[in-house]
Amino acid sequence: MALERSAPAPGAVPPGAGAGRQVWRRLRRRPSAVAAAAVLALLVLLALAAPLLAQLTGQDPNTYHDDLVDSARGGVPTGSFGGISADHWLGVEPGTGRDLFTRLLYGARVSLLVALGAVAVQTFVGVAVGLAAALGGRIAGQLIGRFTDVMIALPMLVIGIALTAVVPPDFPRPLLLVLIIGLLDWGGTARMVRAQALALRGLDFVDAARLSGGGGRLRIARRELLPSLAAPVITYAAIKVPTAIVAEASLSFLGVGVKPPTPSWGQMLSSAQTWFRADPAYVLLPAGLLFATVLAFTVLGDAVRTALDPREGSRLRVGTRKERKG
Repeated sequence: MALERSAPAPGAVPPGAGAGRQVWRRLRRRPSAVAAAAVLALLVLLALAAPLLAQLTGQDPNTYHDDLVDSARGGVPTGSFGGISADHWLGVEPGTGRDLFTRLLYGARVSLLVALGAVAVQTFVGVAVGLAAALGGRIAGQLIGRFTDVMIALPMLVIGIALTAVVPPDFPRPLLLVLIIGLLDWGGTARMVRAQALALRGLDFVDAARLSGGGGRLRIARRELLPSLAAPVITYAAIKVPTAIVAEASLSFLGVGVKPPTPSWGQMLSSAQTWFRADPAYVLLPAGLLFATVLAFTVLGDAVRTALDPREGSRLRVGTRKERKG
């Protein structure tokens, strides 16, 4: 007789149509998650509407305005607060006079696109490698595990700098950053998926699928394991987005990421380091946006993890209470 699928653990989100609504209800109960989601939604909306907002302000991110900078002072914007005016809502870029508001909007498009694309690549590769390590033989699992450890130990920024130096300059830099970050940072996802798949492999519903002869390892992975792995994979992907944003900003800050005139927050920070004393707003604006984005993704990722597995949040609260009593 075929074995039945094990019942989900108490408190965990069961698979099915109601799972999404249950997770959404739990997220709405957390003000921090709602605030983080609102910040991210606003940033994404502004990034998508960058061309429309640039048209509304009558500015272009790559147009120079030499009359708005003081050449006698080395290119410092004229006027107060970095040249803020009715035409330039956040001032202008020192040295060039380019509109800072539109450059920040277009920079958000690049930074978010690179981060989300890189996380998608590393999630796909990590899930595939992790399942192969869990479902393969003992020798194959060990080899894949050692290879994964090597990938985790590799210094991503150093290799990224080396790769960007040898790639032809006409290759699209945002796509190159997506591939570099995604293909060098999948080790953590693979290790997590392998551990989860090994734990699921011995459960009743997997044994039932194997004994019933319903298919080989690929079919078991697709029909039985992947649905159960969806929650931890989504949670881990949400947590990895801030890492990808920082990696893109770091590569652009080092001058090997997005090339001018295409703006990105990391590139703006790289050029802003020489203007910190003369025009602090040019440093604080991209740094503040980068900080807010990373913080919002971190808070939302933690909230998604707790919503998908409320027992984790309960364990954290119990541990905190014990520490306070001690």
